[in-house]
Amino acid sequence: MPKRVLTGNVVSDKGDKTVVVLVERKVKHPLYGKIIRRSKKYHAHDEGNEYKAGETVRIEETAPISKLKTWKVIERVNTHATPSKAAEA
Repeated sequence: MPKRVLTGNVVSDKGDKTVVVLVERKVKHPLYGKIIRRSKKYHAHDEGNEYKAGETVRIEETAPISKLKTWKVIERVNTHATPSKAAEA
């Protein structure tokens, strides 16, 4: 059975070897049909403490690592980065 892979934003990197990733999904309301956002936070394993808050990452389902951690960070997602003002000067 394939492992689930999700993409989300790191909202906390306070724990040792742990990041909290907020994953948002859009679902259609069953009665009214409006598209609404649903979000969930996942605790993911970050072995080298290399991911910081605000980054977009991809996480993969794993065997339980601790009470809350059943996900691990695979990679940083390269979003369309806007050039910084320092690079323009």
